[in-house]
Amino acid sequence: MSEVKTADIAKLRKITGAGMMDCKKALVESNGDLDKAIEFIRERGKAIANKRADREASEGAALAATTADGKFGAIVVLNCETDFVAKNDDFVGLTNKILNAAIENAPADIEALKELEIDGRKIKDLVLDQSGVTGEKFELSNYESIKGEKVIGYIHPGNKLATIVAFNQAEVDEQVAKDVAMQVAAMSPVAVDADDVPENIKKQEYEIGREQARQEGKPENILDKIAQGKLQKFYKESTLMNQDFIKDGKMKVSEYLKNANKDLKVLGFKRISLNA
Repeated sequence: MSEVKTADIAKLRKITGAGMMDCKKALVESNGDLDKAIEFIRERGKAIANKRADREASEGAALAATTADGKFGAIVVLNCETDFVAKNDDFVGLTNKILNAAIENAPADIEALKELEIDGRKIKDLVLDQSGVTGEKFELSNYESIKGEKVIGYIHPGNKLATIVAFNQAEVDEQVAKDVAMQVAAMSPVAVDADDVPENIKKQEYEIGREQARQEGKPENILDKIAQGKLQKFYKESTLMNQDFIKDGKMKVSEYLKNANKDLKVLGFKRISLNA
């Protein structure tokens, strides 16, 4: 084929998101057949993904959002190889499209999310296509969701950390809700309250405290008491309601909520960080 029409290049670029030169090359290789050109670019994406399968896609974007009624929230993480690509508007835009699909459809898990379609393409295929566009490995690595009477999402500047928090009441002061979401982001609690900490973690922390006391030479007959004290310290530092409130260290998060509304409770939260 001697000539490729500019209009065809523009059309292919709009469909695939590939660069102008990549689109031109695909049209030349396919002799001007648009469908074949699309497949050419997608096959290139698969080839790059396979070639870079052992590469670590540790950069990316973690974004959060909620439904219009505020009763469902989700976080998605799309990974790439370099911070340069992670900050690209197209990359962030793709992550947002995937997040919007999650918000609209509330898939049960990440595999169900990958099967959803955006513009006629399954998300898993769309992510693969973009490897061909950028030359980097892309990976949809994480998806979390939560329901409640009120759910708020928080994205830390830089798109590397996101949280969602569910409350038991629909009418929650926006600043209060945001403060709690930021608390989760900053302090990374393991559970809402002490009663919500999984038994295996409780046992693990108790045994760690006991062994530390033994290593310090404490008498055997007081090891259990010391371990229990260390466990209570763990609850204070690692459960949301018992943590010191980041905006006012003189009160716990539970006290901050009670001051805002005595009946307000946190039902649950999700936190995803690319750096942890």
